[in-house]
Amino acid sequence: MFPGVHALSTPDKPAVIMAGSGKTITYRELDENSARFARVLHDFGLRKGDVIALLSDNAPECFEIYWAALRSGLYVTAINWHLTPAEAAYIIDDSDARVVIGSAGVGELATAVRNLAPRVEHWVAFGGEVEGYSSYADCLAGAGPYLGEQPRGSDMLYSSGTTGRSKGIKPPLLPIDVDQSGDPLTMVVGKLFGVNESDVYLSPAPVYHAAPLRWCGAVQAYGGTVVMMEKFGAEDMLRAIERYRVTVTQVVPTMFVRLLQLPAEVRDRYDISSLRLAVHAAAPCPPDVKRAVIEWLGPILVEYYGSTEGNGLTVVTSPEWEKKPGSVGRSVLGPVHICDEKGRVLPPGEVGTVYFERETLPFEYHKDPEKTAAAQHPEHPTWTAVGDLGYVDEDGFVFLTDRKSFVIISGGVNIYPQEVENVLTLHPAIFDVAVIGVPDAEMGQQVKAVVQLHPGVVQTEEMATEIIEYARERVARYKAPKSVDFVDSLPRTATGKLVKRELEKLYSSASVPQS
Repeated sequence: MFPGVHALSTPDKPAVIMAGSGKTITYRELDENSARFARVLHDFGLRKGDVIALLSDNAPECFEIYWAALRSGLYVTAINWHLTPAEAAYIIDDSDARVVIGSAGVGELATAVRNLAPRVEHWVAFGGEVEGYSSYADCLAGAGPYLGEQPRGSDMLYSSGTTGRSKGIKPPLLPIDVDQSGDPLTMVVGKLFGVNESDVYLSPAPVYHAAPLRWCGAVQAYGGTVVMMEKFGAEDMLRAIERYRVTVTQVVPTMFVRLLQLPAEVRDRYDISSLRLAVHAAAPCPPDVKRAVIEWLGPILVEYYGSTEGNGLTVVTSPEWEKKPGSVGRSVLGPVHICDEKGRVLPPGEVGTVYFERETLPFEYHKDPEKTAAAQHPEHPTWTAVGDLGYVDEDGFVFLTDRKSFVIISGGVNIYPQEVENVLTLHPAIFDVAVIGVPDAEMGQQVKAVVQLHPGVVQTEEMATEIIEYARERVARYKAPKSVDFVDSLPRTATGKLVKRELEKLYSSASVPQS
């Protein structure tokens, strides 16, 4: 399916509504404006397989741009607007984006990036003026006839690796037109979760993340209405569910925590009886939190485990989870194989690397064949893994136990310690440093720097604050340490390798303040 189909049958139906402002784009507007911008991109010289970058806060125009790319055979790279200008410019440059579309809502970042990515050919802004950018509205007004051919494009989103540098996850373009079926996620959203034209889907998360962007697109493919929050707020979310009679929503576990932290009288103030399905993913959900949500909302909670790479998917319903607590479910997209370090398939109950089997290679890391090869099984190249460890029980339910790369997951967002360590290593007072995740009652984990100072440097609260501020000036604020511990030495092997697991054991049950 495709928004253009619904523009013919229900042209005035909202395709997207902003939860706070009520600003709406209808299916007619979504279809017409995405078609116009597709023509603009074509006249800019872009052809199938080329890349555009989207730098925006949550704004309805994001979906016009998203569908313009999808109906042009282009890749769209959505960029986290919390990044520093240098971090955002790196993604723009590495992705080979020929056009950048920026929102005036993040105008300061958009302006700063403009001078850091010289290979970009066209800069376009919506929602207001941005220095150095042409007007999106003017581009649409001057667009030529709609394009005839509409090969389906895709997203190419960035997910950091253990090296600290983000890598583009590039799926192959499907050999279909945009209005033809065949996209795996769209099919799963419809067939497995039952999403259809009657649904109202609430998206409380940033649209630059994989799940919000892809799910909103899938809902629009089926003709439902997307209600997008400008930013998440616990009571605001309940208010939006009541106001728009939301039927489906998707959250990360941290949002559940914040909802449960609301006083009972506040939660009871809102009529959320329209909700038929609450989906959660992106990070492990504490069992006590999940039980409390099921008790509150009923057995409408469904969890899935997947990745930005899109190499596989497992799903577990509330009744299944109550029988198999801790499981992330059974696979619905590619058989699961648990393998040891040599690639040998392990029997049920034994922990190993989680691989998903697909008929063809589902993705590659842009400009990084070595990383792509490392994700493939040594004997079965269409079996891929993203670094998670776990096991499968005799009934086929997957249980995750660890992550190979020591990724910190805070509020559903992946933070990669190596990137922060690389920055802090350059601090003049630091001799050695390790960055780890420690338990956080609200966010799941928070970032901690464990630091060995140079001889003669005094361990003080002022020094800890200086180190945190030093990191915040060089990486996105959410990646910077929330706390710093000083130690006399860090655990390293004779060859100099940091034994980070030893540090994590020390802090695994430590009590830390909530974020």
